[in-house]
Amino acid sequence: MVSVLAQPTFFDIQRSFPRVAQASKTKLDTLKKQVEQVGLVWPIAQIYIRSFKYDSQLEVWGRNNSKELFKLVKTYKICALSGALGPKRIEGDYQVPEGFYEIDAFKPRSNYHLSLGINYPNNSDMLLSDSVKPGKDIFIHGTCITVGCIPLMNEIEELYLLAAQAKSQGQDFIPVHIFPVRFNRQKSVDFLTGYTKNDTDYLHFTKQLKQVFDYFEKHKKLPLILINQRGEYVLNN
Repeated sequence: MVSVLAQPTFFDIQRSFPRVAQASKTKLDTLKKQVEQVGLVWPIAQIYIRSFKYDSQLEVWGRNNSKELFKLVKTYKICALSGALGPKRIEGDYQVPEGFYEIDAFKPRSNYHLSLGINYPNNSDMLLSDSVKPGKDIFIHGTCITVGCIPLMNEIEELYLLAAQAKSQGQDFIPVHIFPVRFNRQKSVDFLTGYTKNDTDYLHFTKQLKQVFDYFEKHKKLPLILINQRGEYVLNN
């Protein structure tokens, strides 16, 4: 009988890098307990990330299969904000994007400790942003330096482990939704209302984002989000 060696998982490959290996050694046991405390089975099969610029928070939600509703796993503080409210539209504007994205890269040897790439520009951005230089290289990363990225300091280690485990479980599409504010927090909504008072284009854009926020808040599952010919986000449910 010929034995077949098991192929290394995505998480195994990531853990072969020193920073991920060290994060696994120091964070994995505690993270596993925290996941189980919210009623999820470790490792989480599917995660969803959403970030709020004005509120300086990033949430991780999880579920064990596509039939379950998402549960909040952890909330992290974003340590710095580059730019202002509003979507990213050109290279060098220092803006953090706003909209609906996914993780498209794992960087275990990042200059910013560990980094998770976001697929900016997406199809909406390609229609609405500068056609020549819309910008690129947007990450969720460690350290507290940002020129358009989302910095989490050392908490990036936990998020990186959760994302790598989910990818190992078969989740190729890890959604990342970036909102200007928490639409269920009055102080944040009031700030956004004042901010968009004389900007009808941005007001129209934020209403598109709010539809997705409201849907998730009500159902604890993600809607199908389409992009029309004008680059607008449209819910199709």
